[in-house]
Amino acid sequence: MSEIVFKFCATVSLCSLCQTELDRDHAFGDCPLADIKGGECPEECDCPHSYPVSMYCDGRGLTAMPVIPSHIKYLYLQNNAITAVPDLALMNATSLVWLMMHYNQLTSEAIGKKAFLKLTSLERLYLQHNNMTSIPSNLPRSLRDLRLNHNKIEKVTPSDLQGMDNLTILYLHDNAVTDMSTSLKGLKSLTLLDISSNKLTQVPEDLPEHLHQFYLESNTISSLPDDFLQRFTQLQYIRLAHNQLTDKGIPPNTFNVTGLVELDLSFNKLERIPLVSTTLQHLYLQANQIKEFTLGSFCSVVDVTSFSKLRTLRLDGNEISREDIPSESSFCLRLASNIEV
Repeated sequence: MSEIVFKFCATVSLCSLCQTELDRDHAFGDCPLADIKGGECPEECDCPHSYPVSMYCDGRGLTAMPVIPSHIKYLYLQNNAITAVPDLALMNATSLVWLMMHYNQLTSEAIGKKAFLKLTSLERLYLQHNNMTSIPSNLPRSLRDLRLNHNKIEKVTPSDLQGMDNLTILYLHDNAVTDMSTSLKGLKSLTLLDISSNKLTQVPEDLPEHLHQFYLESNTISSLPDDFLQRFTQLQYIRLAHNQLTDKGIPPNTFNVTGLVELDLSFNKLERIPLVSTTLQHLYLQANQIKEFTLGSFCSVVDVTSFSKLRTLRLDGNEISREDIPSESSFCLRLASNIEV
């Protein structure tokens, strides 16, 4: 009798029905592989009782998508050899909140155009370290964290990210992007944007105004647009290292904006120290062609209340020495514990 009921227990949606027939000492979750809301955990994955809405399939050598029970919210598929996401692969997984598929072998052609269409609750989608040449179609508009770095993406179009009002983090670094057009314009919640290590020759247009961290290093940008940072009220960190920036390519007062905490302009072609805000705390200018230490770049007036908040200043790898630093710099840069020349 117990064996018959036990088999029935694995197929019905309510294990509590079995509980009345089995020994009273059995716990509610003892029905093997039973999925309370329908479907069984695939044998190649792990669905621990302590995390009933999580499914761990990472590092299992998978080459294809497993069957996903409808109640699963957190799906871990990273570190496999999955090559495709067919249209129907996620049809039953409408409760997903996190989908981790980084470090697989996905190509853009093998991801169905409707594969992510029904994931209306998805917040995190990790697709980094795959072989995609474009952003998948019809990504969920509910996304908050999208990671596409370390792929082979060449272009980002406005339709790729359209309607993603909740997106706050976008990783696109280490791709082959040459053009972003106005694709970022509608991302009104975006606070972190990393598009470093691409093939960009200019700063993307219509950037979201609530950016807090903006990473652009390792591109081939030679100039910045007028009023580049004026519209950002919350920007604190910007990295432009390893580009082709020259003095002529940086409009006056570009970096003289209140609120900026860290500015990285290292490994460019600057010959002068640009004017920066007195609120800036960390400035990286190493490996440029700077020939003069201009104290006015940091302080226009020096008194008891007016001085630079700079704490880190790197000027090593330029054409100046410590003897080029004027003695009065100690008043202006009184908080800088170490100036590297």
